[in-house]
Amino acid sequence: MPDPDVPSRAAGSAHTVCIDEDRDGQRIDNFLLGYLKGAPRSLIYKLLRSGQVRVNGGRVKAERRLEGGDQVRIPPIQVDEPGDKGTPPQGFMDALDAAIVFEDVRLLALNKPSGVASHGGSGISFGAIETMRALRPKESLELVHRLDRDTSGLLVIAKKRSALTELQALMREEGGIAKRYLALLVGRMPDGTMSVDAPLHVGLRQGGERHVQVVSQLNSSAGKPSLSHFRVLERKGGHSYCEVRIETGRTHQIRVHAQHIGHAVAGDDKYGDAAVNKRLREQLGLKRMFLHAASLEFALDGGKVPYLLNAPLAPELVDVLDRLA
Repeated sequence: MPDPDVPSRAAGSAHTVCIDEDRDGQRIDNFLLGYLKGAPRSLIYKLLRSGQVRVNGGRVKAERRLEGGDQVRIPPIQVDEPGDKGTPPQGFMDALDAAIVFEDVRLLALNKPSGVASHGGSGISFGAIETMRALRPKESLELVHRLDRDTSGLLVIAKKRSALTELQALMREEGGIAKRYLALLVGRMPDGTMSVDAPLHVGLRQGGERHVQVVSQLNSSAGKPSLSHFRVLERKGGHSYCEVRIETGRTHQIRVHAQHIGHAVAGDDKYGDAAVNKRLREQLGLKRMFLHAASLEFALDGGKVPYLLNAPLAPELVDVLDRLA
């Protein structure tokens, strides 16, 4: 939810917003998404690319981090009021309310079902964050991070601005947040832990679809450093049930690294093996990608307050494991 003194839509003419100290470190794209409630993400990035949004008089990129006192120029645009799109279906709201696995005064965590987007956009009216805001209209809720739509598991939402900024800072630190996933990888992985240190580059295909690929070490400057650790927990039916720990949080990181080592995530229709996915669907009923964000570990208040959040493996994935010989 926006601050009470911040308008939910831009006025009919350009205006300037002075950034408060408590927004220090927030990315400009995330600030605009919160400030211009109802504006599609595509419009936000178009405004940034075209230079219509300026910080202290200069053009900026989407990843620019704001500082208290910055002057942000907001161009004259028309966006929908938050209520214009209606409210999420009651059944959807009930399902996400039941998916809460942790809550305190600062945070709440969902065990997000597969198929639910973290946020709306690209033809999706209501993602997890919009639905939680509809459930709790009087609370200020902000996404701390995102999960792929097809990935289930822990999705953390901040209830206080201070928690959001501290968690975002931890995400930028090496080892600031320990992230653990569970995945079924196609084929037999070797024993031990396999570390994949392979830079990733996000490209766009025709139609605007994101596609991520590993870049060669000779051209590593074209990608962002990305490090994943895969460890086999159990081999079942010729495939490998693995724990995956990631030290970076790149787009589609686990999926692309798994493909890179020749053991794609089962059920991944973007980077996986179509023939294997079809066989798993017909024989085991695997109708989704087998990737689950299982746990997050971090500490707030400068390391004084530890958190260990866990999300149980989705029932449909437990069923698949049970069916594997």
